[in-house]
Amino acid sequence: MKIALFGNPYQEKYKASLNDFVSYLQEASDLMIEKDFRDYLESMGIDTDKAQVLETGNFGGAELAVSIGGDGTLLSKAALLARQGIPVVGINTGHLGYLAACRLNEAREMIESIKHGDCRHEERTMLQLVSINGEPCDNIIALNEIAILRQDTTSMISMPTTINGTMLTTYMGDGLVISTPTGSTAYNMSVGGPIMMPLTSCLALSPISPHSLTMRPIVVSDNSEIVVTINTRAQWIQVSVDGMAMTLPSGSTVKIAQAPYKLSVIQKKEHNFANTLREKLLWGADQR
Repeated sequence: MKIALFGNPYQEKYKASLNDFVSYLQEASDLMIEKDFRDYLESMGIDTDKAQVLETGNFGGAELAVSIGGDGTLLSKAALLARQGIPVVGINTGHLGYLAACRLNEAREMIESIKHGDCRHEERTMLQLVSINGEPCDNIIALNEIAILRQDTTSMISMPTTINGTMLTTYMGDGLVISTPTGSTAYNMSVGGPIMMPLTSCLALSPISPHSLTMRPIVVSDNSEIVVTINTRAQWIQVSVDGMAMTLPSGSTVKIAQAPYKLSVIQKKEHNFANTLREKLLWGADQR
């Protein structure tokens, strides 16, 4: 199997386990390592001589991508992997790790399961920033969310919002989070939005600190086209795409819709989201 490996440069406490896993991958697969991560591994004394070095962002026709880190590490490559149709498995060395299939001490067994088809491929909906002020955008894609935020001001944002050409409402507040089911446990959850099962065909619109207490989150179909005009007394506003921020002038209009491709996230065959909620969010745990 042709495997592309990438990760974040915060793995010092996992050095021994990471060394064993990289050694295993070099023996058991045709391994390619993204250059930045390969340089980091070498700096820790981990031998990568048997692996091909990939330029950052180039996965060279890999059959599988392996992400080592937290959810942010996987998110950083999600759009690229989805466009190239490469499935990804997350090995969690971060915090909660909603997207991860396992911890590093289980990684070898996970790869063997994938080789034998003993796993699940979950096709995750992605969002696309289609246009800004009528000008098409080129591959601005989010796996978690697109968020509209105020910048350098305490003034509220006014956001007239349409769904498929029909007026929904004018949101008033600090901003608006438009989330996929995957992103429902990220920024969306922190602003009081609904948690959605990852494979449901829907999106959530969740206002940030709404001016009206009756302005609640809403779930819409994932084939919805969402258009938001962003007005504020300040000169600028911010649009964040999976944490990648861009600054736009007040009065800008953005169009958001489902991306034309999905990301294939690999999980253990026995994985289910209910278990994830109990494990990560401690649902049902008695803290007394």
